[in-house]
Amino acid sequence: MPRRVEFPRTSDAVVRAVTAAVREGLRVKAVGSGHSFSTIAVAPDVLLDLTDLRGLVSVDVETARVTLLAGTKLHQVPALLAPYGLAMQNLGDIDRQSVSGAISTGTHGTGARFGGLATQVVGAKLVTASGDILVVSADENPEMLPAVALGLGALGILVEVTLQCVPAFVLHAVERPEPLAGVLDAIADRSTGADHFEFYWFPHTDRAMTKTNMRLPESAPRHPLSPIGKWIDDALVGNGLHQMACSVAKAVPATIPPINRLSVKLWGDREFTDASDRVFATARGVRFREMEYAVPAESVRPAFDAMRALIADRGWRISFPVEVPVAAADDRWLSTAYGRETAYIAVHRYWRDDPAEYFEAVEDIMSSYGGRPHWGKMHTQDAATLRTRYPRFDDFTALRDRLDPDRVFSNAYLERVLGE
Repeated sequence: MPRRVEFPRTSDAVVRAVTAAVREGLRVKAVGSGHSFSTIAVAPDVLLDLTDLRGLVSVDVETARVTLLAGTKLHQVPALLAPYGLAMQNLGDIDRQSVSGAISTGTHGTGARFGGLATQVVGAKLVTASGDILVVSADENPEMLPAVALGLGALGILVEVTLQCVPAFVLHAVERPEPLAGVLDAIADRSTGADHFEFYWFPHTDRAMTKTNMRLPESAPRHPLSPIGKWIDDALVGNGLHQMACSVAKAVPATIPPINRLSVKLWGDREFTDASDRVFATARGVRFREMEYAVPAESVRPAFDAMRALIADRGWRISFPVEVPVAAADDRWLSTAYGRETAYIAVHRYWRDDPAEYFEAVEDIMSSYGGRPHWGKMHTQDAATLRTRYPRFDDFTALRDRLDPDRVFSNAYLERVLGE
């Protein structure tokens, strides 16, 4: 537990908090929404809750660049951008995170031509350990942008983030169950043939639940889900019945295979068109733990097959689906997609189940393919292994040494993954 928790409302308040902590010899961490499954935001001494540091700072309609306060939640952004006819280029399937937390942990969406959220960052302001505000943009300290845009909270406290947005658009969504074998055989073509493609596989079944989204102009006709239909699919089936299924499965593991087969029949199989943010994000009401690894796109099939064989060989009963999205290569130094076209394999366990054995075995498989773990999700990697997987790892730690030599912004997690 931290010694104290502060709720800064302005950049100056963050400066005062950091300055006071340094004077007292205390370490400082910021938290956005507390969404991470890892301990990346755990504060040893002083916790800065950025909930009140939110809102729109400025908009340049001509360049479609938008500056937001760092604690602004992703689900608040669409309403802030709507008056200007703008949208974020891509989003993940959860929008409860803060902007700063999402970019700092490497949150991503789907799409072989689209990078993670940090690739949308074109500028930032952060409070450094010296108590100064460091500006990073195309005009000031541009060489720092690939590090600051995805900095794990190790370089300072983000107070403003400037995003490159795009004209508002809608998505035509097709969600349906398909034979798993066919999806795996065509995954490269499916990923490049759509703007956004991913699939979910329920263990103990031979079916995949696919999600295919195509981008359309904002003026395109919309055919959204009816409120009742959306409630049935997302709230009743996606959350309510899944919660009940997980509870039954926890009590009687033998029921998991038939429950999963039923889930594949009940979920998905719908088509609609709506505003981009309403299609990208979905509500998650069932608690779980998650581990996600990024592997080279060309390795996703063998890595997935090995994971699938592992579950069968061990005789495990896994109630949560495995998620497989793709993303474009990017230049953010600590991005899981740095320098390579990437596919993600995300495994989950119901929160009442011990995930250790399952996650560790899957982690071994992903590591054999050069996998990089999501910074905000569970994993056991340390600086020694991560240095071999990130070509710019030493450049990042050198910048950390320069900006935070006394490790004001460190905690046990950062000591493990970046070194002391």
